[in-house]
Amino acid sequence: MRTARHLSEITPALRGASLAIGNFDGVHLGHQAVLRQARAAAPDAPLGVLTFEPHPREVFQPAAPPFRLMNAEARAHRLQKLGVDLLVELPFDEAFRSLSDAEFCRAVLAEGIGATNVTVGADFRYGKGRAGDVESLARDGAALGFGVTVAELESLPGAGEISSTAIREALTEGRPREAAAMLGHWHRIEGPVIHGAKRGRELGYPTANMGLPRLHRPAFGVYAVLVEVLDGPRKGRHHGVASLGIRPMFEGDAPNLETYLFDFSGDLYDAHLSIGFVEFLRPEAKFDGLPALIAQMKRDEAQARAILAAI
Repeated sequence: MRTARHLSEITPALRGASLAIGNFDGVHLGHQAVLRQARAAAPDAPLGVLTFEPHPREVFQPAAPPFRLMNAEARAHRLQKLGVDLLVELPFDEAFRSLSDAEFCRAVLAEGIGATNVTVGADFRYGKGRAGDVESLARDGAALGFGVTVAELESLPGAGEISSTAIREALTEGRPREAAAMLGHWHRIEGPVIHGAKRGRELGYPTANMGLPRLHRPAFGVYAVLVEVLDGPRKGRHHGVASLGIRPMFEGDAPNLETYLFDFSGDLYDAHLSIGFVEFLRPEAKFDGLPALIAQMKRDEAQARAILAAI
C-alpha cells in the first residue's frame, strides 16, 4: 500500500483510484462495505482511501474526551490488510476545513487525486460548514469526470446500525466480543513499547507497557488478548493477558496498557505492538498485599489461556 500525506505526493502513477472517503475510525463492517463497493464500482482501478489526520472531531471539539478507536498507525495497518492500494491521509488543518464543497471536489478529488470514482456513506457531509452532501457530490462529480457511489449504512441483525459510537459503548461496558462483531476484527490498540516501573518483572510477570494517547478507553480491567509484535527481531504473534487502567495497587494516575506475553522472553522496548482485546476478565482491584495480587495474576493467566485456546 502506498501512502500520501499531501496532494503533491500523488504522482501520475497513483492517479485514477476508485476512492472511498471517510474517517474510517475502527475500520468497522460499515467501512468495509464502503471499501467493497468502491472496489466494485471500478474493479480495474486501484482501490484508494481518502481520510484525514487529525480526526476532524479533534479539531472541532478539542476539549472533548479521547474518542478515537484507532490511531493513524493502526488504521493504516487495517486498511492494508483489506487490500487498499493507496491511502491518502491529508492534514485536517485550517486551510483544508475552509474549502467549500465545490473546491473540495475540484481541487482535492479531481485535480489533486484524479479519482475515477468516489464512494461515500449515505450520511456523508463535506466542505465548509458541512454544506456538501451526496447529491452535490454526484452533481459535481459528473461535471468533473468522476463517478459517485453511495453506500447504505450497515446493520447487524438484532443489534441495529453499525457505528463507531456503538462500538465505543460496547468497549466502555467491557464487551469486546460485541465490539468485534461490529468491527469485523478484534479491537486493537497499537503503538510502541515504553519503559515502565518494571514491577511486573519483580512479580514474575514482565509486561510490555504502552500509552493510550488520544484513544478511547475501554473498561479498565484485565483482558485476554492477542498480541502481534509488528517489527523488530521478535516479530510474531502471541497470546497474552493485559491490564488496562491506572494500577490501583501502586497508586497510578495516567492510564496505560500492560501486557504479559505467554511463553515469551526477550526485550520488546521500542518495538511496535498490536494488542487485540478478546474478553474482559475482571475489573481493576486493589489487593491486600503482593501475595494476593500474584495469586490473582496466576488465575488471570489460567483463565486467559483457556479462553484464547478456544478461539
